Amino acid sequence: MSENNQAFLYKSDGEIVPVLPKNGISFTLKELSGFVNGFIQVISLKDGRLMILNEEGKLDSLAVNNTATNLAKDILFNGDYIVGDVLVTPFSFVN
Repeated sequence: MSENNQAFLYKSDGEIVPVLPKNGISFTLKELSGFVNGFIQVISLKDGRLMILNEEGKLDSLAVNNTATNLAKDILFNGDYIVGDVLVTPFSFVN
């Protein structure tokens, strides 16, 4: 299975964990919110996957997530960064 067909939780401490929807088809809003520990924000990556992050992560002073920042560098403004735990998932795993 290619990386673009799998979902991964990129933790701010550098750990990367493969994850699947509990129902085997698509993530629920509750699941998505649980991965990022708060309200979700969705951004589209250039490779077609979605990045789910905590909408209030910077306000809550969550730790910088260097791996997620690097994944999104092509779509971020110069000097911007991603914080907190982030889910990167194929579009098909989100309704």
